[in-house]
Amino acid sequence: MKTYVITGGTDGIGAALARTLFSRGDRAVMIGTNPDKGERLTAEAAPAPGGAAFIQADLGLVSDTRRVVDMIAGEYPAIDGVVLCARFMRSRRSVTAEGFESNFALFYLSRLLLSYGLLGPLEQAERPVIVNVAGPGHDTPVAWDDLQSSQHYDLVHAMFMTGRLNDLLGVTFAERHGAGPVRYVLFHPGTTATSYAGEFDPQTAAYLRQQRMMAKPPTDVIPPLLRLLDDPPAPPLTAFNLFAELNVHTKLFSAQDAERLSGITDKLLAGVTGRAGLARPADRTDGSGLVG
Repeated sequence: MKTYVITGGTDGIGAALARTLFSRGDRAVMIGTNPDKGERLTAEAAPAPGGAAFIQADLGLVSDTRRVVDMIAGEYPAIDGVVLCARFMRSRRSVTAEGFESNFALFYLSRLLLSYGLLGPLEQAERPVIVNVAGPGHDTPVAWDDLQSSQHYDLVHAMFMTGRLNDLLGVTFAERHGAGPVRYVLFHPGTTATSYAGEFDPQTAAYLRQQRMMAKPPTDVIPPLLRLLDDPPAPPLTAFNLFAELNVHTKLFSAQDAERLSGITDKLLAGVTGRAGLARPADRTDGSGLVG
């Protein structure tokens, strides 16, 4: 039985993937905010050949994401894949209790912390892979002087720019750990009728309802996702729009920009937690990808 961790695992693409995995005999570890949805899915998995577990968490908080990382790493010594789907959209700018803009915290920081934090268990699997469902390759410029949209907030722009940060996260991860077994895949699902979880003004809510009616169901995204989980690409970093491979050797995936973002992120995480953020391979002391 293989083990896969899925953030946003109780809704949309995450839930569809979890169902497919436990139905075929794998274990799906689902992270979400709603315990009722988690309980329903774990009950659904009970008669299946595989298994399911639910972890309730607010991944918008660095502290809670670290708690989840520690919990999963302690429970599962080997993890075959991590699929990062969680997001929560807001029409108006919101700041977490730890002082981060909410999209930046959930859509970027949590994915970074889970990617590096679960590196140890991933390295114990035969062909481990991280699939970051973030819409790679969009050409929205990175606003280096306003990464958290404090000067001007627009939901669409904030989501697209945070997606760019995930592209750069993939670049840095592959550069630091590409010699190891873990493959990093950036994945674009296209327009999909997910839960569109969030807090919206009436105009945005109406637009998203219309989009949802025209979008493909989450189950249509599962075949390309399963292909990546079952047969991870050979290069350390790849990107896909469903089945179509994207070019990761363009200026959108700049190693210089990725290193710049990594330095900024380290300082932000250290300021909140009192610990340094990411460690380069030579600095790793605890196998987690994070400095203790």
